[in-house]
Amino acid sequence: MANFFSKILNNLFQSDRVADEEFYEELEEAMIQSDVSYPSCMRIIDAVKREADRKGVNLTKDVQKILKDYLLDTMSVDEDYYNFEKEKSIISVIGVNGVGKTTSIGKLAYHLKKKGKKVILAAADTFRAGAIEQLVEWGNRVGVDCIHQKEGSDPAAVVFDALQSFKAKNADILIIDTAGRLHNKKNLMEELGKINRIIDREFAEGYRETLVVLDATTGQNAMSQAKMFKDCSQVTGVVLSKMDSTAKGGMAISIQAELGLPVKYVGEGEKIEDLKRFDAKKYVEDIFAF
Repeated sequence: MANFFSKILNNLFQSDRVADEEFYEELEEAMIQSDVSYPSCMRIIDAVKREADRKGVNLTKDVQKILKDYLLDTMSVDEDYYNFEKEKSIISVIGVNGVGKTTSIGKLAYHLKKKGKKVILAAADTFRAGAIEQLVEWGNRVGVDCIHQKEGSDPAAVVFDALQSFKAKNADILIIDTAGRLHNKKNLMEELGKINRIIDREFAEGYRETLVVLDATTGQNAMSQAKMFKDCSQVTGVVLSKMDSTAKGGMAISIQAELGLPVKYVGEGEKIEDLKRFDAKKYVEDIFAF
């Protein structure tokens, strides 16, 4: 997933040189080319410089180790971040059209079912044409129930029905597919607020998780979406889809360094089992695999 980033850094770190200002400018350029946002670049480079000064080192091989350690520390996701996989949980999934939201939900349902969880899906994206049918199809494929109404129905009513089914069937996890209408922030906030009020009323004791799905190939556009969704709702984690294709890899760093949102899952292929927990150690090792 980080091959592009790795190739650029390889050119930078291949010779043992002094880490002067020219080197740091080249490092900044390499990171930006790899879809790391400018604010994240500045934050990372400043931190690396401070640590290099503190240690009294100025060779690129030393800076490489400091950078590697910093990224690993920044991006590590503890087991506690996945408590919703173990508790009775309500997972709301948000994301704009075309990012792979519904597909990611289907794969997440499969991932959780494999762990022995009883999963129910709620088709609360009643706005996008075909969204309900797509989620029902995923439910059939995974072998889990999908609660739905007709296109254009009130999303909160769908969630209400899904919660009744969730409780009646003593299910473990309810995954809610929500509309991603970022072009109308006010409507989106109202819709998510209404859904959350239904959950508060019907299942207040449930563990709550809100995942935003971002297309890893869209770089800074995805960062803008993440910021908007963070403003609209209480996002607790990120699913990066399409990490197997043309993604440059650096966006995962920006999401955590700039927005403070943990990447929890990555989609790395078309198969149903190709949604994995994000492995920060492997991600960072891949970046420096040269």
